[in-house]
Order: sequence, then C-alpha cells, then structure tokens
Amino acid sequence: MDIKQVVGKRIQKYRKQRGLTQEALAELIGIDTISLSKIETGRNYPTSENITKLAYVLQVEVYELFINDAIKTNEELVKEILSDIEKISNNNQKLQILKASISSII
Repeated sequence: MDIKQVVGKRIQKYRKQRGLTQEALAELIGIDTISLSKIETGRNYPTSENITKLAYVLQVEVYELFINDAIKTNEELVKEILSDIEKISNNNQKLQILKASISSII
C-alpha cells in the first residue's frame, strides 16, 4: 500500500469515527466532496495545508494520518514466515542464521 492509500484510509477511518460524512468533512476543510473522495481512495494526495486542516478537524496529530496500521493476523504472519523459509530452504548458512535468530527470541 503506498503512502497516498495509507493517508486516505486513515482519513476515512477518523472521519467515520467522528460521525462525519464526506460532504461534511469536505465543507469543514474547504474542498469539494469529489476531491475528498479521491484523497480517501488514494488517487490524490492532500496538500500540506489540507493535511493540517484534516488533522485539526479530525482531532488527531498530523503524524497519525501517516501511520500504516495494516496489522496482520498471526495466521498471515506465519504464512509469510513459512514462505520466506521455503525461499531459503536450500541455503544451509541462511538457515543456521535463522535458527540462531529464532533461538535468541524464544
């Protein structure tokens, strides 16, 4: 997910948490609804001025609009780890390093 999509999803999340429609939020920050829709879908990036306005209206810090909170489930993480292990399964040196790394955190 690129940064425009992350920002868009965060704006949408906070907008919905505040009970605002796209129309209402767009009006509060002084842009049209179509522009806000494009921002929320990651097609457009808000100007720095609009990022500041959005943070203020949504009652969040600016940096919070940039946090990628696509947290994966344990099952997703295990799948990815197993896939990565499969990629190095023929390399004894990498497997030894991986084993040592795992042993150090268990």
